[in-house]
Amino acid sequence: MTSVTGAGNPATTDTDWQPTASLGALRERARQLAYVRDFFARRGVLEVETPVLSHCGVTDVNIDSVAATVLPVPGHDGRAGWLQPSPEYHMKRLLAAGSGSIYQVYRAFRDGERGRRHNPEFSLLEWYRTGITDTELMAEVADLVCGWLDCPRPGVLSYGEAMHKYVGIDPFTISDTALIERCGPWVDAALAAELGRDGCLDLLLSHELEPALREQPPVFICHYPASQAALAKISVVNGVEVAHRFELYVAGIELCNGYWELTDAGEQRQRFTLDNQQRSRLGKPVMPVDELLVQALEAGLPECSGVALGLDRLLMLKLGADSIADVLAFPFERA
Repeated sequence: MTSVTGAGNPATTDTDWQPTASLGALRERARQLAYVRDFFARRGVLEVETPVLSHCGVTDVNIDSVAATVLPVPGHDGRAGWLQPSPEYHMKRLLAAGSGSIYQVYRAFRDGERGRRHNPEFSLLEWYRTGITDTELMAEVADLVCGWLDCPRPGVLSYGEAMHKYVGIDPFTISDTALIERCGPWVDAALAAELGRDGCLDLLLSHELEPALREQPPVFICHYPASQAALAKISVVNGVEVAHRFELYVAGIELCNGYWELTDAGEQRQRFTLDNQQRSRLGKPVMPVDELLVQALEAGLPECSGVALGLDRLLMLKLGADSIADVLAFPFERA
């Protein structure tokens, strides 16, 4: 192949202009989008559009926003901006303004996410249902996913049950010392200690729980540790604080992340502060708090549940694809 180097671009070959997805995969993506829009139209859920470029990123320790500086023009100052990792903050502002139940097909951006199932830019389906709990939203998620994949309806396991069954630990009672030791097959003790409790649990989830789920029927995992759901309501179940958060796994692939949404503005501000304190400890940039979201919560976010579902991963499952590049026209390497 001929090597071609453009200004500021890595060396490429003379076929890198071509899409990595087949035309059949692109046609199936179009059918998937039509299916999603019909699904919500039949339920009377409003489709909305919100900004991809905004003044604030997110404080979530596990998400790195992509910076996008906006240059000054006559009459307007330049300022730092961020490509959004999800439309959540803006959609909640619409909910507070009285939109009712809404959904959006969205182009999301997350830095540092590259791999077989990750691309820095990806397609996200996010929706919010007013007046329902996370349990009720799980049923609708199952309707959408199973209707498209023609797969069995998911079972339900709590986070504690799943970690006990497939990893052999109680994530709520295991000591920090025992948890660090349990991570021994994957990282040394010094790194495990640096990861912290939630980091160690995430390591075991990704290296042991998720692989075990590849051979299992679809399943919702719910009731995560309260520390692992920055935007969800918290309850006490069997004497333990848990978050009203759920994830759906199909063939070991995490498809979505859902919450019974936190509506308390003061509690949300406190969680943003704690996020930034942890980001600082980890050497990550402290992110500006989205004051417009806080104002919306103060004005009154209706009781609602919301979920973000990866459309690229859903298409991967539909087509039996092994890599996200098989369902994207142009992944970042060819963008």
